[in-house]
Amino acid sequence: MENKRTLISWMASATFVLAAAAFLPYAAFGSEPVTLQLAQAEAPKGKPATIRGKISAVDGQNLKVTTSAGDVLVHLLENTRVGGVAAAQLSEIAAGSYVGATATKQADGNLRAIAVNIFPEEGRGTPDSTMTNANVEKVEQTSVEKVQGQLLTLKYKGGDAKVFIPPGTPIVKSVPGDRSLLKSGVGVYIAAVRGDDGTITATRVAAGVNGVMPPY
Repeated sequence: MENKRTLISWMASATFVLAAAAFLPYAAFGSEPVTLQLAQAEAPKGKPATIRGKISAVDGQNLKVTTSAGDVLVHLLENTRVGGVAAAQLSEIAAGSYVGATATKQADGNLRAIAVNIFPEEGRGTPDSTMTNANVEKVEQTSVEKVQGQLLTLKYKGGDAKVFIPPGTPIVKSVPGDRSLLKSGVGVYIAAVRGDDGTITATRVAAGVNGVMPPY
């Protein structure tokens, strides 16, 4: 049980979240290998921050994002990775699929999904980031062992977890993307750092495709 709680994780609020609690640095969110990009430029310094909302304006290397707390200005670097998030179906998940699931724990100890993200195969094997917080829990970057209707059995090192996927649960998948996705009205989830001067610099942007709002 302790192993399961160690792997099951998420951010500090019981709101929509998905795909990597610290938003894992994995290659699927860009068209080039992450190792190449990190070699080209040093990562920005600052405290980790996450931004979720819709782009209201694009001005050169800056995005104005409207969030639930108000407008936020986010600066993009030349090596900031941009990837897409597209709608997916439960039928696309099969044994061996690589997924992340944000869920709440039920009385029987199983999990009820809030959202599910299907990762590309390239993301397999990247480091896990885990934590437990409040009522939202996360099974991060995990192989699907079995699919039984709406119930997934997720296998991870040291154990497994059963996750029920209720009808209507948002299911998305990571797809290739670039900066052409960053337009006014597009939903985004941004992993960033906040500098001592308050400047927010994006390290990775997940942008919704065809109206999808990344449920992270």
